[in-house]
Amino acid sequence: MIAREPNDPAWYRGGLWHDGQLIQILGFWFMSWYDVSVGPNLAAYNHVRRTARPEIADQQYAIIAPTLHCAYKCATENTIVGERSVGDARLNYDELTYGWFDRFLKGESKDATIAKWSKVRYYTMGLNKWQSSFTWPPAGAQPVKFYLSSAGKANSLMRDGVLSTAPPAEDRPDAFAYDPSNPVPSYGGNVCCTGNAVTGGAFDQRKMESRADVLVYSTEPLKEGVEVSGPIDVTLYVSSDAPDTDFTAKLVDVYPDGAVYNLDEAIQRMRYRDSYTAAPVWIEKDKVYRVTLRGMTTSNYFAPGHRIRIEISSSNFPRFDRDLNTGGKNFDEANGVVAHNRVHYGPGRESHVVLTVVSDKRLPQTAR
Repeated sequence: MIAREPNDPAWYRGGLWHDGQLIQILGFWFMSWYDVSVGPNLAAYNHVRRTARPEIADQQYAIIAPTLHCAYKCATENTIVGERSVGDARLNYDELTYGWFDRFLKGESKDATIAKWSKVRYYTMGLNKWQSSFTWPPAGAQPVKFYLSSAGKANSLMRDGVLSTAPPAEDRPDAFAYDPSNPVPSYGGNVCCTGNAVTGGAFDQRKMESRADVLVYSTEPLKEGVEVSGPIDVTLYVSSDAPDTDFTAKLVDVYPDGAVYNLDEAIQRMRYRDSYTAAPVWIEKDKVYRVTLRGMTTSNYFAPGHRIRIEISSSNFPRFDRDLNTGGKNFDEANGVVAHNRVHYGPGRESHVVLTVVSDKRLPQTAR
């Protein structure tokens, strides 16, 4: 499995999920915001609703809890996920599950409550309440683009990185050195089955943001609350002096007291920037490339006074495998090289994050 490239046909012979696969089975989907695969799971849920026969597509239901992997029943009157309190996230999973089995396995029709179920029940952190929708993302949610910019010094939370709905007027790229012998440590996150390597959940990220190899971009304090419920895509214009390297992204909620709680995170290995089903491609030194990090999603309310923040780096270890930056296979190498990486912002190179926003009133317009 380590040696096999992502485009190896053996993956498909082994049953790996792919976009051409049809699922014609009734579905009751349980997910959680701090699981390793909630973004792909929701994409698969939407895929089934879009491609299955109508009588199957119409019987797909999803529940998304603010918990760790398979930890739905750990929700309490005051649910703590990592270090963050997300309120009373309890739900009667037994009643829902047995009701589902009675209707679709035993064929009992005496209980018609399932006909009244919402297709998607999701817990919005920050608002700390369950919400319902017929679709995911919820109806009315719209993509909103936030641009990254700085005066060339976004390194760490003490510098000048800005996140704004107004694009920057000029390119002052941010630079950092990624040393695979000193990667950014994983601290909390959306994980599963990592043993004791990573403790999942929301943890205060200020220690990680103190590093010079973490670029930090923040909005001004919000005048009105913003609900982000849906996919999060990060598009970067980047360059490097290494033949291969990674770029990472992390969306966080910044509290008025300075606490910084992680929501979701992603990574992209540059050799696979074009496709995971095509042959790897290498970096030409200092050439600027467009790369999009996908797969992130959340439901979080950024309350008035909070900031929306995105962190950019090149490692998040051991949550994600380190790139040794050599262009080699990594798993059979002992030594890496330092990659000097840049993120660009100017016209035609507008690095940005697209958030799925339910309410976007008075979004900050500050730009450099």
